[in-house]
Amino acid sequence: MRILVVEDERKIAEALKKGLESEGYQVKLALSGEDGFFCLTTEEYDLMLLDLMLPGRDGIEILQSIRKKGITTPILLLTGRDTVEDRVLGLDSGADDYLVKPFAFPELLARIRLLLRRGQQEPQYILKISDLEINLLTHRATRSEQLLDLTVKEFELLAYLVRHQGHVVSREMLAQDVWLTRERSTPLDNVIDVNIARLRRKVDGPFELKLIRTIRGVGFCLGESDHG
Repeated sequence: MRILVVEDERKIAEALKKGLESEGYQVKLALSGEDGFFCLTTEEYDLMLLDLMLPGRDGIEILQSIRKKGITTPILLLTGRDTVEDRVLGLDSGADDYLVKPFAFPELLARIRLLLRRGQQEPQYILKISDLEINLLTHRATRSEQLLDLTVKEFELLAYLVRHQGHVVSREMLAQDVWLTRERSTPLDNVIDVNIARLRRKVDGPFELKLIRTIRGVGFCLGESDHG
């Protein structure tokens, strides 16, 4: 089992690494939120221990970014904050569990075992609809087992549509969550439309069953349909 520990206090990080490795886990350390985010989006881990108080982008920001990308690796928050509001914020942002510092190491191990058992039930980094399958870790997308040749942005766009399958996705949502900008503009709308058109050609063009639909005046929807 591989565990990613994101903790900026080196002594705490190294103590966690030593303790977890003594229990048989493989441990990777990241001493900043940015490094932790990079590790989790480029490598496969079974669990992430995420410190809430990090310099720069804090744990909540990192957590929200990870979940927006559709990565469902179990995440256990470690923090000195102990208010109900802080716990609710962490869980609502996508954390699977919450442990307040200082904590007993046996309790940490028990929570890790629980989250790992949950994570073994299903590989959550695989998203499917009909004959379309995307792997969020390897950034591979296939349709009827045929590899789709997608750009990085096309893959992010497709993953977002799959995560919202059956629901209409507006250009405002795509601007904010895929293009990561708060300001929607006509040039950006044009860029979104061009990427949707290219994605539709690659995902739907060769296949009778069309998955990507345009909802005129509203946005886009991914779902099984006989019409494009």
